[in-house]
Amino acid sequence: MRKPLHKNRKVSNYITPKGHKRLSEELTYLWKIKRPEVTQAVAEAAAMGDRSENAEYIYGKKQLRQIDSRLRFLQKRLNELSVVDRVPKDTSKVFFGAWIGLEDDDGNEYTYRIVGPDEFDPRKDYISIDSPMARALIGRAEGDEVVVNRPDGTAFFIVTSIQYESRSRE
Repeated sequence: MRKPLHKNRKVSNYITPKGHKRLSEELTYLWKIKRPEVTQAVAEAAAMGDRSENAEYIYGKKQLRQIDSRLRFLQKRLNELSVVDRVPKDTSKVFFGAWIGLEDDDGNEYTYRIVGPDEFDPRKDYISIDSPMARALIGRAEGDEVVVNRPDGTAFFIVTSIQYESRSRE
């Protein structure tokens, strides 16, 4: 699963209700289904004898460490998160949870949704609120020009739409 954006950078604690549900379901799955399965497999492998050359045992123990690490992360992270389940009062501006339509200098159109860092997904056009693009968009209104500093240079966009209602892709 995803790690925080950067170990030394503070990561936002915002998440959508759907993102919170997904992390909670992952925690439940790992704790109630996956970990017991792997624990049983490790116990069976240990019963086979010499553990030092038992690949199933060694792999199972490694899997358990990974599961336990992810469980600790999810438990801590879920306690830190703030679920944003309301539309902002001023829907004419870009805030967390918004779907934003953009157009670049070449006339290419893009649509992004600003979500928490735990739920960004380029395939769904979800961008993290901690990303340079989202930071440049927050507080902007339709028609505003947005300047985004990217590793490959500066990009310019015009905000063409802002929506807060749910989309069919979600």
